[in-house]
Amino acid sequence: MNNTLRLRCFMHVPFEGPGIISDWAAQHQHSLSYTRFYEGNPLPDAREVDMLIVMGGPMDVIDEQSAPWMAAEIDWIREYLELEKPALGICLGAQMIAKALGAEVYSGKEKEIGWHNLQFLSALGAFRIWTELPSVHKVFHWHGDTFTLPDGAALIASSRAFPHQGFIFRQEVVALQFHLEVTPDGVKELVEHGRNELNAGPFVQEEQEILEENCCFEANHELMFRLLDYLSGQVSDRKP
Repeated sequence: MNNTLRLRCFMHVPFEGPGIISDWAAQHQHSLSYTRFYEGNPLPDAREVDMLIVMGGPMDVIDEQSAPWMAAEIDWIREYLELEKPALGICLGAQMIAKALGAEVYSGKEKEIGWHNLQFLSALGAFRIWTELPSVHKVFHWHGDTFTLPDGAALIASSRAFPHQGFIFRQEVVALQFHLEVTPDGVKELVEHGRNELNAGPFVQEEQEILEENCCFEANHELMFRLLDYLSGQVSDRKP
């Protein structure tokens, strides 16, 4: 069996790319192609995608007028998920998957920006990649919106600011509000393009504190690799 997979990465702005995900794809010799909505790229044929990665962006799902392509992208994601193929949504991407599954996306009470502790939940059924982690783990955040859980989804992570930080739907769809994929350069780019959002708040760190944190990248990248291994296994289980 050919284990090479066709990954498709949806990007909404040039400064929120796949980060360490591209390293994982290269390591496993999977193809990684892009739909860059900010360049006007057309949506792909879902039959030619084995695994979908939906990245973040500063726009709001709840204001589709801010991005004229958003409604079509959410419709495409909904149809793709009906094929029961693996998908991973990160930040805005998680919110788009939630909306595609019929959940509500709405503004949180506070923004959550910077390195904050996350609680990984242990009652995950067959979804076991979290089990070797400590119950509290520091990850990178940059969001102000959140979502209700879609019907049939299981909550997999929470934080003080946002109880709904991630979910798994069926066994092959994972949505994460936080960024395991981000690299040091990626953090710098997010700060550079989002500096206007770094206003004082209980869950908003200052720029220097964000940029000086360097203890968490290796552990978070390892976790992302484990998550991608899990999702790619869902493809293999379905391929003839």
